[in-house]
Amino acid sequence: MESERIGRMSTNVKEILTANEAYAAAFGDKGALSHHPARSIAIVTCMDCRLDPAKFANLTEGDAHVIRNAGGRVTDDVIRSLLISYKMLGTKEWFIIQHTHCGMQGFTNEEARDLFAADADVHGIDATEAHYIDFMPISGSIEENLVRDVRRLRTHPLVPASIRIHAYVYDVNTGRLSRVEEAEKIGAGE
Repeated sequence: MESERIGRMSTNVKEILTANEAYAAAFGDKGALSHHPARSIAIVTCMDCRLDPAKFANLTEGDAHVIRNAGGRVTDDVIRSLLISYKMLGTKEWFIIQHTHCGMQGFTNEEARDLFAADADVHGIDATEAHYIDFMPISGSIEENLVRDVRRLRTHPLVPASIRIHAYVYDVNTGRLSRVEEAEKIGAGE
C-alpha cells in the first residue's frame, strides 16, 4: 500500500512537470500580464476539485483574483486578500461562490478535532493544535451560509459600500450557478 502511494506520488510529480514544460513552452507574452485583474473582479470559492472557476466563469489568466479555501468561506484571511484585491489592485466586484454537496457540511468543529485526535495515536502527531482551529463547517443550508458570509463582508468596517458583493451556489451536478437573492441584496452596497 505504501509503495503504491509513493509510486503514485512519483507519477504525479512527473505528470505535473511534463505539463508544466508544455505550458511554459507556449507561455508567450503572459509574463507581461498585470497583477491588476482585467475584469476587476475577485472570486472566493471552494477548493473542491469539482469546481473550476476558469471554466464556469469563463476566465483566462489575468482576468480575476481567485481565492480558494475549504467551503469557499469568508475567513479572516479571505477578507485580508479581498481588501488587498480592492485597495491595491482595483477590484470592484466580489463573487462568493459556494456549492452543492460540499464536504464542509454535516460535521462540527468537535468532530473534526476528534478526527485529528484519533490520528495522533496512529500517525504519531500532536493533535493539540486542532483544538484551537475553527474549521468553519457549514451549518444549515448553503444559501443560509452565503447570507452569513456576505453579511460578514458587507458589515466589515474596511469594506466600502461601493464594492458589489455577489452570492452564488454552484451545482456540482449541472455546472450551473444560482443566485442567492437574500445575499445579493445584502451585498448590493451603494
